[in-house]
Amino acid sequence: MGWLVAVAKFLVNEILSEPAYLIGIITAVGLIALKRTTGQIVGGAIKATLGFLLIGAGAGLVTGSLAPLGTMIQGATGAHGVIPTNEAIVGIAQDRFGSRVAWLMILGFVVSLLLARFTPLRYVFLTGHHMLFMATLLTVVLAGTGQSTLAVVAVGGVLLGIMLVAMPAFAHPWTKRVTGSNTVAIGHFGTAGYVVAGAAGKVVGKRSRSTEEMKLPEGLRFLRDSMVATALSMLLIYLVMAVVFLAKVGKEQAFKAFAGAGGGAPATDVGNYLMQSVMQGLQFGIAVAVILFGVRTILGELVPAFQGIAEKVVPGALPALDAPIVFPYAQNAVLIGFLASFTGGLVSLGLLTWIFNPAFGLALVLPGLVPHFFTGGAAGVYGNSTGGRRGAVVGAFLNGVLITFLPALLLKVLGAFGDQNTTFGDADFGWLGALIGNAGKAGGAPGLVIILLIGFAVLGAAIVMQKRVVETGWDPGAARDAALGRETAPGREAAPAGETTAGPASYPKIAPPAGAPAPPPPPR
Repeated sequence: MGWLVAVAKFLVNEILSEPAYLIGIITAVGLIALKRTTGQIVGGAIKATLGFLLIGAGAGLVTGSLAPLGTMIQGATGAHGVIPTNEAIVGIAQDRFGSRVAWLMILGFVVSLLLARFTPLRYVFLTGHHMLFMATLLTVVLAGTGQSTLAVVAVGGVLLGIMLVAMPAFAHPWTKRVTGSNTVAIGHFGTAGYVVAGAAGKVVGKRSRSTEEMKLPEGLRFLRDSMVATALSMLLIYLVMAVVFLAKVGKEQAFKAFAGAGGGAPATDVGNYLMQSVMQGLQFGIAVAVILFGVRTILGELVPAFQGIAEKVVPGALPALDAPIVFPYAQNAVLIGFLASFTGGLVSLGLLTWIFNPAFGLALVLPGLVPHFFTGGAAGVYGNSTGGRRGAVVGAFLNGVLITFLPALLLKVLGAFGDQNTTFGDADFGWLGALIGNAGKAGGAPGLVIILLIGFAVLGAAIVMQKRVVETGWDPGAARDAALGRETAPGREAAPAGETTAGPASYPKIAPPAGAPAPPPPPR
C-alpha cells in the first residue's frame, strides 16, 4: 500500500495541484480529441501551460509587492490577529494529513467528472490549487470530528466533487454577464463573494455607469491605461502608508519593512525608504499586467481545445477557471474592487474587535492583501457587470466583509488548527467548513449523514439554478441596460490586440487561433 500512497501523493502534489500542468494536459487531451497534428498538440499544450505560469508569475509579483504594505498597515494600526492564507494552512496540514488529502482530492475530481457527465452541471473545474485547498479543508474538518480515515476520504471526496461542479453553476449567470459569452465558467472558491457582488450590483447600480467608461479630463487621459492607473494608485497608497508607518514606529523599524521584498535590503535613509515605496507600487502595476497577459494567452489556447473534451468526454461541458480569468473584462473594476474589499475587511475587523470578539469569542481576522486583491478584484468585476461603479464598490465591499467574518466562523471548527495564526481565506471555504464542522459535532454515523445531506442540498440547489436560471438565459444586468437606454452594457473604447469586439461591447472575447473550431455549445 505504501507505493499506492506515494503515487497518489505524486499525482496530487506534483501534477494535479499545479494548475499549469493540469491546464497543459487538458489542452493536449482536447487537441488530441480534435485530431490536431503532433506539432499543434505540443505547441498548444506548452502555450497554455506558459499562460498559467505567467498568471502564477504575476501572482507572485503581487504577493511580493503587497508584503511590505501589509507590514506597514499592521504596524501603523497596531492590529494583531489571524491572517487568512490558504497556502500556509495547507502546508501545515500536509504534514499530518498528506495521504488523506491526496486520496480525497483524486476521488473528488473523479466524482466531479461523473457529475459533469450525468447531471446538468456540465462544468470541469480546472483550478488545481483550489482543488487541493478544498480537499485539505474537508480533510481537516472531517478528521477533526473524529471520523475514520475511510469516512474522511469517502465523504470528503463526494463533497469535493459536488463543490467542483456546483459553485461554477451558482455564479454562471453573472459570469456570462461578465464575459458576454458562454465559453468559460468561474472555478474558484470565492464564488459566494462573486454572487453577492453581482446581486448587490443589481440592487444599487441600476443607473450607474461602468467603471470602464470613467470620464477623465484631457490631461488625465493616460489613466485610461489600466496598467498606468493601477501602478499610480498603488504608488500613492504605498507612499501614504509609508509616511504613516514611519511616523508611528520610527526610522529603525520602518526601514526594515522592505527587507527581503524582491531581494531588497533595509532602507538606508528617508529618501531611499520613500523611493522603495514608489518602486513597490510600480511593481504592482507590472504584476497586474503580467496576470492579464497570461489570462489572454491561456484563453486563446484552452477555449478552442476544450471543445474536444466537451464533445468526447463530457458533452457540452465548460472549463471552470481561476478568478483572474475575469480581470481583462473590466480592468478598472479590479483595482476598485481590491480597494473596496480591503475597506470592507478593515470595517469588519473593527466590528470583530469591538463587538463580536468580546461577545462571541470570534477571532480577529486581519485583512490579508492577497485574498482581498484576487477575490476583491473579481468581485469588483462582477459588481460592475450588473451595477457599474456603485456595484463594483458595494459588491467588493461586501466580499471583504464575507472573507473576514467567514474565516472567523471557520476557526471555531478547526480544532487544533485554529491555533495556527492562519486559516483558509476565501468565502466558500468559510461557509462550507463552518456548516460541515458544526454538523459533524453530532458524531459518528449521524454526523456523516447530516454532512452528506448538506452536500446533496448544495448539489440539488445547483441543479435547480442550472435548469431554471442558467439555461433559461436570465441576464442579471438586463434591468440596468434598460434603465440606461441601451441594448447592451456600456462598452470599452476598443478591444486589445488579439481580442474581438463581437457581442456585448464591454465584455471582450478572446479570439481563438486561426482555424480553431467554434466555441463549445452551452451546458445542457
